[in-house]
This record gives sequence, structure tokens and C-alpha cells, in this order.
Amino acid sequence: MVSILNTRPRTSVNQPTRGYRVFQGINGVILTGVVVVTLYPFVNIIARSFSGERQIRAGEVTLWPKGFNLTTYRIVFTDDTFWRGYGNTVLYTVVSTAVAMVLTTCYAYVLSKKHLKGRNVLVGIAVFTMFFSGGLIPHYVLITSLGLKNSVWAIALPNAISVFNLLVMKAFFESLPTELEEAAEIDGLSTYGILLRIVLPLSKAVVATMVLFYSVSFWNSWFQAFLYMDRADLMPVTVYLRNLIAGATGATDAGATTEQGSQVAANIQAVTIVLTSLPILCVYPFVQRYFVSGVMLGAVKG
Repeated sequence: MVSILNTRPRTSVNQPTRGYRVFQGINGVILTGVVVVTLYPFVNIIARSFSGERQIRAGEVTLWPKGFNLTTYRIVFTDDTFWRGYGNTVLYTVVSTAVAMVLTTCYAYVLSKKHLKGRNVLVGIAVFTMFFSGGLIPHYVLITSLGLKNSVWAIALPNAISVFNLLVMKAFFESLPTELEEAAEIDGLSTYGILLRIVLPLSKAVVATMVLFYSVSFWNSWFQAFLYMDRADLMPVTVYLRNLIAGATGATDAGATTEQGSQVAANIQAVTIVLTSLPILCVYPFVQRYFVSGVMLGAVKG
């Protein structure tokens, strides 16, 4: 019987079928197309930022700089308004992300406790805000009456908790083994001690993901500052970029000649977009490995 079994032709279980190979090929083509479509605007903007005025206006710039020119970079680098806005953006992003993470983490941890009385009501209140809002005018009146205008809190507090991020963190905390917290409680840890010394060290993936979500959101935000900041020296760099896109040419006031001004007007938007996006592009690779796992672990209830 053994010899008969050994003489039978073997089929590889791991051998991909023809249909699966076709699927992989089609999938690869589609994903390659998505990558090309996604990367093209970034590459084009970078190429435009280093190109000359004539080539830009003639539409000759696609994926590679033509008429290599650094005039706009030199003028923007010497523009105090740009760097002041850059510093404001860094400050607003750091403070707002820190406030948002503290509030979101604490709220999500509380909502993850099934024995909490009124838990469903608190979840319902949070979800309600996803669909209904007081509107722009009530928000403005509230921020003004609280004396938060022209301060970092006008940006940090109104957007301190994202309900989507809250629900993701809540689901992640619910997936953690309750035995760990029970053992820590027996050892004498308080609720805050359990959160800081047990839960958060096990939640690096979802915490890094939420930090990325919040920091990108606050970094790219411009309307809050445009609405609640009356002083030009408090504006973030995104408002500087918004004014350029709207037609302003503030960078040409930095002593540029007529020829330089023409060059700056041709690619000032591209240069500013590159300089504004650069920090996020540099930070993302360091948290990218947490990104997928953080969202998936928080989205699936074990």
C-alpha cells in the first residue's frame, strides 16, 4: 500500500493556478497604473519648482526639470513671511496633535470598558457629531466669546477629537486581553498606571497611526487659521500658500527684479508646495510600518 501511494504523481499544493496567475498579472497592471497616476502630480510639481519660466509657460515640463532654475527657491528662502508661517505651522501641529492624542486616547480607553455605565450614550454623542454640526457661525461666536482668537487653542481645541480616530482606538483597546489589565490591577496599578504602563506600550501601532492622521490634518489645515487669526504674523504656511494660489505674489516683495519676479510668478506655487509637503514626506516613512497594522487592528474586533 505504501509503495502504491509513493508511486502516485504528486501535485504541488502551492502551485498557483492559471487563473490566479492571470489575476496577479491584471492586479499588477492596475496597481502600477494607480502608482503612476498617484506619483505623477508630485513628480511634476517638483520638476516645475526647478524649471525656468519659459519652459513652464510653454507647458514643456512634465517629469524632469527644464531650464534648471533656483531663483524662486532663493527668494522664498529669504522671505521672512514664509519662515514665520513655517514656524507657526510647526507649533500649531505639535500642540494640536499632542492635545488631540491625549483627549482621543483617554476617551477611547474609557469607551472600551463594557462595564461603564452610560457607555452607549457617550458613544452615541460622539457619533452624532459625525453627522451634525452647529455650523460655521456658532463655531466662530463660541471661539470669540471664549477669547481663543489669535491663539493656538483656536486651532487645537475645535478639532481635538476626530470621531473616526476615536472609534478606531476604541476598537483596538477592546481587542486587548482583559487579563493583562486585571493582573496589573491586582499588582496595585491605578487606572492611569494601567493605561500608561500596560495599554499604551501595547498600542504603539495604533498610536503611531493616529499621530500620523492628526499631524497631517493639522499640518495641511488652513481654514481654521484663516478664520480665527487676525494677525499676519500668526498665520501658518498653508495660508501663505493659499494666498499664492489665490493670486498673491508676496514672495516677489523680497527685493526681486522684474526678471526674477517673472520667474517667481511662474513657479512660486510649485516651490511653496514642495517646501510645505517636505516635512510630512520625511516623517511618513518612519511611521509607515505602523500604518496598516494600526488601522487593521483597530478596525477588526477580535
